[in-house]
Amino acid sequence: MRKLDTIQKEHLLNHAFATDNPDKSGANHFYTVMDSKDKVIMGYIRFQQGARGGVDLPNGLRDDDLLEIVRDRMKGFQAGPFPCEENDEVIKHLEAALEALKRRTNSRFERGVLGKETK
Repeated sequence: MRKLDTIQKEHLLNHAFATDNPDKSGANHFYTVMDSKDKVIMGYIRFQQGARGGVDLPNGLRDDDLLEIVRDRMKGFQAGPFPCEENDEVIKHLEAALEALKRRTNSRFERGVLGKETK
């Protein structure tokens, strides 16, 4: 289990851990989030492992699923009683990240490698 080296060091309420070993893609697929004392499990995240459209897929969240959830949450905060410039900035960056993931998917589709474990 590897504790994530997070950007936010102060005021951090939870700790995130990669709980598996990276596979041949170089990425981890299982994460656990615990409270600041590492005693209470706050949640688990399981990411898709393997190419899209495999026999056992989908077998977890895709990166864009998680980003879309955070984007929806930020938009909710902005529609609530405490909107702020920082949330707007977060939304813009999330949308830029989602657009980049969409471009990658489209490029893989156009090259005929979408759903394959090849470059």
